Amino acid sequence: MNAPAPMPKLHDCRDAFVAVLERLGAENPKVVAVCNDSVGSTKLGRFKELFPERLVNVGIAEQNLVGVGAGLANGGLLPFVCGAACFLTGRSLEQIKADIAYSNANVKLIGISSGMAYGELGPTHHSIEDFAWTRVLPNLPVIAPCDSIETAAAVEWAAGFDGPVFLRLSRVGVPDLLPHGHRFELGKADMLRDGDAVTLIANGTLTHRMMKAAGLLAARGIEARVLNMATVRPIDVEAVVAAARETGAILTAEEHSVFAGLGSAIAEVVVADMPVPMKILGVPGIFPPTGSAEFLLDEFGMSPASVAEAAVALIGRKRASLATS
Repeated sequence: MNAPAPMPKLHDCRDAFVAVLERLGAENPKVVAVCNDSVGSTKLGRFKELFPERLVNVGIAEQNLVGVGAGLANGGLLPFVCGAACFLTGRSLEQIKADIAYSNANVKLIGISSGMAYGELGPTHHSIEDFAWTRVLPNLPVIAPCDSIETAAAVEWAAGFDGPVFLRLSRVGVPDLLPHGHRFELGKADMLRDGDAVTLIANGTLTHRMMKAAGLLAARGIEARVLNMATVRPIDVEAVVAAARETGAILTAEEHSVFAGLGSAIAEVVVADMPVPMKILGVPGIFPPTGSAEFLLDEFGMSPASVAEAAVALIGRKRASLATS
């Protein structure tokens, strides 16, 4: 008998973030971190030890958190404003809109423990609306890396980008999918697997599940394209249109509400430029209950097996549409 394939190593993207931030701090004295009583959960402990005068802890005061970040940027510093995504976006949305996006302040917003990563803490701590809230704001790129490699590359890119950024990171371990040395490009999707039957699109913690689903489909003779769409705004229009034209069906999955998130951003392109059958998987317009992120994703139909079955059903819709056209 063949030995089972070894389980891939899982990485916490927060570790990749702080590793780059510490290096940037050593290279650039203008790099500062701002947090909301979250030194532990944002893993900024070593940054605090290395640069004690460059860590500002405002306490549990997220509106101040963003305002202080804006002020530091206006003073010529390079602030990374870090906090739980649910509170960073929900409690300080007006400050993000007025002080950061409208002012085009050079602030890097780092929303950690995004999606349902705080699952056991319940609906108050789920962050399933942050794509919707942030992607409508002008001047604000919205990014959700799929692994630790892309996280490091996105942090590096953000530090050199002149303007605000919202970077969405989970605390749930994920395997690395992208090659070492990967360079992040804003608004550019990565094709992780090619296929012509259907396109599976995700970002963050869902990308590796889409890859597993594609493997299950391949075992059934169905070749699925997989796109890692890390940038939610600006969306990669060219990649979406090509996927619609070349595979004829698009399925998206996200650790977010099915309303106004990644799937909606892609649907906006599809309906305008290349209409094809689509399916959006995510949280179905409810407050998710208490439970681990893995459990909740499975419950909402985003296990690899469930994604594969949804893809098969979507391919059926595509064939029916072609038959009647």
